[in-house]
Amino acid sequence: MSTQHPSSESNLLPLIVEPAQLQSHLNNPELLIIDIPVNPDSYRQGHVPGAVFLDFRYLMRGEGPVPNDVPDVAFLTKLFSALGLTRNTHVVAYDDEGGGWAARLLWTLDLIGHTRYSYLNGGIHAWRDEGLEESTEQTLPTPSEYHAEILNPNTLITCDEIKQKLDDRQFAVWDARSPGEYNGEKGNNKHLGHIPGAVNMDWLNAMDRNRALRIRDYAELITELEAIGLTPDMEIATHCQSHHRSSFTWLVGKALGFNIRGYAGSWGEWGNRDDTPIEK
Repeated sequence: MSTQHPSSESNLLPLIVEPAQLQSHLNNPELLIIDIPVNPDSYRQGHVPGAVFLDFRYLMRGEGPVPNDVPDVAFLTKLFSALGLTRNTHVVAYDDEGGGWAARLLWTLDLIGHTRYSYLNGGIHAWRDEGLEESTEQTLPTPSEYHAEILNPNTLITCDEIKQKLDDRQFAVWDARSPGEYNGEKGNNKHLGHIPGAVNMDWLNAMDRNRALRIRDYAELITELEAIGLTPDMEIATHCQSHHRSSFTWLVGKALGFNIRGYAGSWGEWGNRDDTPIEK
């Protein structure tokens, strides 16, 4: 039996953690809270006490034909060492937009086999909505010597794997983009449209606008996803334009118990290649 992936039972907190639950663990030395806002002012204006700031751009390669792809392991080693990650660290990630960048970080951790992680449900909006204490002081991480390697490659799915699976009835694609992008009416890629057979649920539809952007009621989500053809017994790939929005749908799928994988290349890759089938 592999000891590489600690079981969820050994985790300090559940995958999806509520603000009050996180607040009661703030003094735990094993906790590393990471704030990855879209708007950097969000962190300065107020963050969960003890949270360190992370620029979301570090979660993507930033160059080459697919700039939104996963950074190489040498870069991930530097990044997670700078953040102070250790094998015993339990990471709690959140952002200011309902989960996209926080989930991209958690997806990256999953890829390197670090399974001790949680998402603060609703992010800073939910924290503020609960009236919990915020800090405006910058918290600097304590660097570590973390060695990153891709220990859990199944978290990821590639363009070629998707192409091979398109005729498999047990395989499905969850396109997390807007309906306009899915229908091929908008986008900045060479080719517009969607992966043949892919179904569309915009990532925003998985957030509860009335509950500070928390993930919507699980039973409702499962019912809606099953209605469009996504069921827990299938293998599901999820993507958007850059695997930012679809990192959130990956997290939602994981919370719902789905067998879900993230396509890092996303439409940024699929829509700019000439050897990928496309529907409109």
